[in-house]
Parts: sequence; C-alpha cells; structure tokens
Amino acid sequence: MGSGPKESIEGQGGFAEAEPHYRGHRERLRSRFREAGPDAVADYELLELILFRAIPQRDVKPLAKQLIETFGSFAETIAAPTGRLREIKGLGEAAITEIKVVQAAAGRIAKGQVKARTVLSSWSAVLDYCRTVMAFADKEQFRVLFLDKRNQLIADEVQQTGTVDHTPVYPREVVKRALELSATAIILVHNHPTY
Repeated sequence: MGSGPKESIEGQGGFAEAEPHYRGHRERLRSRFREAGPDAVADYELLELILFRAIPQRDVKPLAKQLIETFGSFAETIAAPTGRLREIKGLGEAAITEIKVVQAAAGRIAKGQVKARTVLSSWSAVLDYCRTVMAFADKEQFRVLFLDKRNQLIADEVQQTGTVDHTPVYPREVVKRALELSATAIILVHNHPTY
C-alpha cells in the first residue's frame, strides 16, 4: 500500500486509501478524444495524451501545462529542441522521445500531403508547408524546395544548417542538385530562429 491519505470505511472499522482526484482521468480524456474528436481537447490535454504512453503511473496534467507555458503552444512544445526539453523537471528521455516521434510524424504527413497534390502553387501553401517543417527550428537553415512543372514538390532538402544567426549558401550546389532532380522550379527558404 502507498502512503497516500486514508479515510475510514464506515461499518468496517478499517482504513482505505482515498482515491486520487485524477483516478479515471486518463480514460475520460481518451474517451472524449475518441468520441468528440481532437477539437474537443485543449492543447495541454493533447500533450497529456502523448505523455500518457511514456509516464504511465503519474498525473501528467501539471507537466503538460508547464510545457505549454514554457514553450508557448502545443506546436512549439513538440518542435522544441531536445536539449531544452531535458531542462524540464519530470520530463525523462521516454517522454522526450514520444514528443519527438509526434514531430517526426507531423513532418512526414506534411511532406506526404505535398507530394499527393499541388499544394505549392500558391504563396500561402508555401508558407503553410514551411511553418510545418521548420517554424520552430533552433538554428538557421537554408532549405531548398525543388518543384516539377506542375509545382509539385520533388524534394525538400536542407542544404545548410548554421548557427543561431548565420548559415552559408553555395549557389553552385543548389543549381547542381536542381539539375540532378530535373526540377523546373526551386524555392529557397531561410528561417530566423526565435531562441
């Protein structure tokens, strides 16, 4: 038996452990997510659903709320650098791995959607794609999007990764790669980290 609060059981003359306030919370949250959909849960609750797998025996709501408060949003938490995540007390390697798996899955889904349809035919589509794959990167990246004649993405490649405020660009390498892929258009993307 644990050392939690105890309360008397009337008529039995004994004591039993009081149930924690969060007993059944995980199943209620999973049920709400299944039945009402992802819009029925707040950002911290979605993060809780991720943390459940890595932290099976603890109330993770306070940790999920702390992560959102620290990083600013669900997306920023998922995209936070591993080193920054390690600074959060109570967040172990298993939980960090779960978070990074979600980030990797989001990136793959975004790339799959781009390959399945002509989403880079408008400026807003390019911005949406770039936000998904690199919005919260902690270092500057020089990325090249190679397109075919229908503006479909052939490849998305990080050509260089720099420091917080500097990354080199080699035009000859960009052109060489475009020729290798038979790209008819390229989009050059550069970010400015917020950290």
